[in-house]
Amino acid sequence: MIVRIATEGQYQIDSAYLDKLNAIDNDLVEAIAAGDQERFKALLNELLALVREHGTPVPPEELVESEIVLPPPDTTFEEASEMFIGDGLVPG
Repeated sequence: MIVRIATEGQYQIDSAYLDKLNAIDNDLVEAIAAGDQERFKALLNELLALVREHGTPVPPEELVESEIVLPPPDTTFEEASEMFIGDGLVPG
């Protein structure tokens, strides 16, 4: 599965991590709904770290469609409140 972190690039990550990505995504939706900015930032960092740690960077010259697009690490709480709504960003 290909995951893009905006402003960073794409990562090939095993689909076995989809459930974990989805769980963190769901927690992000809840944190934002609760107005918990500290929890939001911690969860966003955890989500991006999971992709970086378990994914393999896709070379920039390789054109591959991303299945999941995650926001950049410097995403503000206000920006995230417009992205992480409903089911969030990760399908499932």
